[in-house]
Amino acid sequence: MVGATLFHRRKHSWPAEEFISKSTLQLLDLDSAAPPPHAWRRRLNCHANILKEFTITFREAIKMVRLGIRLWSYVREEASHGRKAPIDPFTKENCKPSASQGVPLGGMGSGSISRGFRGEFKQWQITPGTCDPSPMMSNQFSIFISRDGGHKKFASVLAPGQHGSLGKSRDKGISSWGWNLNGQHSTYHALFPRAWTIYDGEPDPELKISCRQISPFIPNNYRDSSLPAAVFVYTNSMGGTSHMSGGHVNEPFIGEDGVSGVLLHHKTGKGNPPVTFAIAASETQNVNVTVLPCFGLSEDSSFTAKDMWDTMEKDGKFDQENFNSGPSTPSLAGDTICAAVSASAWVEAHGKCTVSFALSWSSPKVKFSKGSTYDRRYTKFYGTSPRAALDLVHNALTNYKRWEEDIEAWQNPILKDERLPEWYKFTLFNELYFLVAGGTVWIDSASLDSNGNSQHQQSSLANSDGKANGLDINDQHNNLGNGNSVGIKSNDEVSAIHNRNGLFVDTRHVDDGDDVGRFLYLEGVEYVMWCTYDVHFYASYALLMLFPKIELNIQRDFAKAVLSEDGRKVKFLAEGNVGIRKVRGAVPHDLGMHDPWNEMNAYNIHDTSRWKDLNPKFVLQVYRDFAATGDYQFGIDVWPAVRAAMEYMEQFDRDNDDLIENDGFPDQTYDTWTVHGVSAYCGCLWLAALQAAAAMALQIGDKFFAELCKNKFLNAKAALEKKLWNGSYFNYDSGTSSNSKSIQTDQLAGQWYAASSGLPPLFEESKIRSTMQKIFDFNVMKTKGGKMGAVNGMHPDGKVDETCMQSREIWTGVTYAAAATMILSGMEEQGFTTAEGIFTAGWSEEGFGYWFQTPEGWTMDGHYRSLIYMRPLAIWGMQWALSLPKAILDAPQINMMDRVHLSPRSRRFSHNVKVVKHKAKCFGNSALSCSC
Repeated sequence: MVGATLFHRRKHSWPAEEFISKSTLQLLDLDSAAPPPHAWRRRLNCHANILKEFTITFREAIKMVRLGIRLWSYVREEASHGRKAPIDPFTKENCKPSASQGVPLGGMGSGSISRGFRGEFKQWQITPGTCDPSPMMSNQFSIFISRDGGHKKFASVLAPGQHGSLGKSRDKGISSWGWNLNGQHSTYHALFPRAWTIYDGEPDPELKISCRQISPFIPNNYRDSSLPAAVFVYTNSMGGTSHMSGGHVNEPFIGEDGVSGVLLHHKTGKGNPPVTFAIAASETQNVNVTVLPCFGLSEDSSFTAKDMWDTMEKDGKFDQENFNSGPSTPSLAGDTICAAVSASAWVEAHGKCTVSFALSWSSPKVKFSKGSTYDRRYTKFYGTSPRAALDLVHNALTNYKRWEEDIEAWQNPILKDERLPEWYKFTLFNELYFLVAGGTVWIDSASLDSNGNSQHQQSSLANSDGKANGLDINDQHNNLGNGNSVGIKSNDEVSAIHNRNGLFVDTRHVDDGDDVGRFLYLEGVEYVMWCTYDVHFYASYALLMLFPKIELNIQRDFAKAVLSEDGRKVKFLAEGNVGIRKVRGAVPHDLGMHDPWNEMNAYNIHDTSRWKDLNPKFVLQVYRDFAATGDYQFGIDVWPAVRAAMEYMEQFDRDNDDLIENDGFPDQTYDTWTVHGVSAYCGCLWLAALQAAAAMALQIGDKFFAELCKNKFLNAKAALEKKLWNGSYFNYDSGTSSNSKSIQTDQLAGQWYAASSGLPPLFEESKIRSTMQKIFDFNVMKTKGGKMGAVNGMHPDGKVDETCMQSREIWTGVTYAAAATMILSGMEEQGFTTAEGIFTAGWSEEGFGYWFQTPEGWTMDGHYRSLIYMRPLAIWGMQWALSLPKAILDAPQINMMDRVHLSPRSRRFSHNVKVVKHKAKCFGNSALSCSC
């Protein structure tokens, strides 16, 4: 645990007083208008530099030339079918990424819109798997001020300067607007899921304005956290515009409780479902709301952007009769029509006023490129009508104060913990941006059956003959072990699984309160694969701590997948060999891309059925979640998959020492970093998985399997220490290559999970601390003095391991994971110093500009690879380490030394077992466990 005074001597601190005058803070001390004491801060005139992407070296290019040719051909083939390849390094966006990101808008899984810290709306992700990073400069808030009887007037877009794409000021488009904000005295303050922009005397020197952005990201609230809506609360005087471009129909509305605005019915391209946006404001006794339902950006428009601006500048409002105009004429192809909402108010001298705007977007259908369509989670509460957008903005404007109360109740215990460094407090929350902006899909379970499942049937699991194939649990072990099969003979169970088309867990027995739908999130916006499991291993702490029901459902989906097979042929691009899409017993790399749940393993660089980390990671995550939640039914549900996953791994024990070996190719999450023989990373994961499986088996009632795992653990541990321990750390692998003795930052990932799950340490405490200290001294402190995070590989002579691009990279999520391991090992100061390097390089003002788009990693010169990536959510593994839940601390302890000695033959998982049945929801009427 963190000591009471550990971090007082080193504090990364940015008090609000350094950015905003005290008088302004006092003036805004109303209704949460002032920014919080702990937040990530920037001035609006801060330069947003263009980010630099990594490049491979000539030597790396030579090694990867065959892969590159095959990948290029595959990308072209997918494009010919109108699909996007999951990994496409050849197609670049026209809009180059820059250091301009901010807190995204909306809840999880219903599409997202990001908003840069200078106010631009960007990173549009309404359609699953697609992201348009370009800022829409026509989407703005603006202010029009008139004082002293109209003798003093100020009018400005509330964004600094003119964007390069605006054109000339004499145009009748948005260039004609008043882009008068300098940004020198305006500041941005981010604490996800809220953000504050303070205009301290800009554009009116006598006026102080606060804009508070609020999105419904509320832990354990599985309703509001799914809503596609955000609120903007302006304190003091405010008039505003916001609009969307595209071919659509605009429609004004007056709703209940003074909520009024415009609906923008938007038609999308490429056959994607339509989306309806709503922009609205709350009318009060002191606030008058008017609308301009339609104006255009071209000079040919009947009412231009310049006309809109001139009207607001002259009158400060629009015509009240506009509410009676009805739907606009549908726009022609290529036309851009917009809408505006104005909220006008009188503010007395030294007075205060609050104006609230809301934005929502209703795209009820999720359609994947191979045809499957589902209803989003929020439709369970708001229905599938396009006019749900109106109800969403109404809900947002009438409930945002309750959202804020819940958000503050969640965040305050951490923010007020004086033992923690300030940079950690707000970075912990801000890294959660990924669960909104990282590409998430959250669907309503009811839509699985409403589809009739016909779409799923045609793309369901297939056997080697290409025929749709349900799972027959009776023969699940025939392909996994060398001995007798273990089966479930319940006809009801087999029938239930056959009747479920695709890979969805059976939720027919789940209480409505427990049914939180199905959830997907991308590995990253550049690596478009859903729920990439080797990366979820690091990121899953965030979901477990904040939305545990979602985390358990993800594990259930993978548990079902373990017991399934898809015999369709796939070409693997690294070696050019052909295999099948999904092997029974193997944990899939991901849940798919074009038809998730039904067509898994979109990743096709390597054959991941031969990877050595996926199955142990599944067992470790399942046990951690089982122990942390105390959900015994969950344990029963997934136990057959846990057994199958462990049994599958026996084939990789080549010399019968109970320790798995790697196969001389990059057969784990570091998919360009070759491994030979026994490896520290996969070997330690395997040891931890043996412990987790033994502990879970005992609690489920499968005592014989627990004894098997105990025996294997002790033998495997002895073998690993003999082959890899060198006196101060574990060698990278047992091979004879030039990097076999490298110091890998991630070598004790298995120990991280063991300690996080209340399991005994894998090794003696002295070996664990020695290893982590070696990593700290070399991989952390010899990397720019600890200011960049931990490099993945370091030679024992202090030189970076440049075997491949990944060995020389600094991975953000792996650095956070190493920091968590240090904390769990009683090395808190080293842990926070390690993680602070990621903050310094990625989030601080002197860093590279990766805030709210944290990449997978960067090189020693700060060049990124794969922005907006899942793995950095591992920072929540640090918080888990700092506050282990009571369920983990009180979990039953397993003594791995207390075992029944078994012969080598009887140590086989498949030897000499019998069937026991328990009630189970997930796998039908019964689930399997075994005892001797």
